[in-house]
Amino acid sequence: RHTRSGCGWSSDVCSSDLCAEYFLKNNYRDALLGRNRNKLIVDSKNDDSMSIVCDISKYSDVKNAFQKINKKWGRIDALFNNAGIGKPSNTIDLISPDDWLDVVNTNLNGNFYCAKEAFFYMKNQKPQGGRIINNGSISAHVPRPGSAPYTSTKHAITGLTRSISLDGRKFNIACSQIDIGNAGTEMTKRMSEGIIQASGEVKKEPIMDVNHVAKAVFDRSEERRVGKECRSR
Repeated sequence: RHTRSGCGWSSDVCSSDLCAEYFLKNNYRDALLGRNRNKLIVDSKNDDSMSIVCDISKYSDVKNAFQKINKKWGRIDALFNNAGIGKPSNTIDLISPDDWLDVVNTNLNGNFYCAKEAFFYMKNQKPQGGRIINNGSISAHVPRPGSAPYTSTKHAITGLTRSISLDGRKFNIACSQIDIGNAGTEMTKRMSEGIIQASGEVKKEPIMDVNHVAKAVFDRSEERRVGKECRSR
């Protein structure tokens, strides 16, 4: 069996839940990390799944969570870094330092903490290696108006992904990034109803089926499997 860890946060956790279900159906053991207990999958009858309440902006929480996963299953084959939050749209002069730090602590620091712990276990386990997949968002390429904190962190995720990818080569650790658009979750509901564009106009935006996201993340995880003994998620 292969072990996947998924880090979700806030309303983003619904896409993590669906990914968790997809991986469980495809011969993976799955651990889901999130801040909100009520939004985590809890199935006490399924020994192949576990949910851990974890504030990923706190390194001690993340370290403890990964220790629990490794203690239960003995290895970590894949990480999906899906945590992310946003703040109300504003020009940079009206964004408070507290709001800036809230976004940075979750979207960047939290993803760094999760990748750091996953990398440690993947590097030291036998067979060595694994797969880290970061959710970069379309905002890693094109910003929305009034989104300086969120857009900055998503651009930073691209740099983090490239650095991990380079550093992981000699340890058989692959790191990639999936830049998801408007996946159909509660977080994107307002986009289908109308959201401000770069032109200043408010327009409805199309929404994609979140099941396609789950399959895409799974396929990314399975890419390492060709010619290898172990798979990553």
